[in-house]
Amino acid sequence: MSRFKNSIYNVLRGNFLVSDDSFKNWRFILFIVGLMLMMIASSHSSDKKVMKIAKLNRDIKELRSEFLDTRSIAMKLKLESTIKNKVVELELKPSENPPQVIKVTIK
Repeated sequence: MSRFKNSIYNVLRGNFLVSDDSFKNWRFILFIVGLMLMMIASSHSSDKKVMKIAKLNRDIKELRSEFLDTRSIAMKLKLESTIKNKVVELELKPSENPPQVIKVTIK
């Protein structure tokens, strides 16, 4: 048990960093730190992409609602009653005589 206790004290004191064969330990620690930095950069990048996707989805919803509003306004403008009201404002009246078909015969 004292050997186990002794090894724990050595780790807590940091003897593995200053001993004669500590170069292996430092290389491993630097490798782990590099991996951690890459993981942090990757998570920041993915967060940025998620935020961009959410913004684009909001823009899509806004543009879709604008399209539907514009389409409904255009449908209302195409109605015969709306056209009649606009024509009355211009003081135009519907024709009393129906249109006639003109036939052209070439001899």
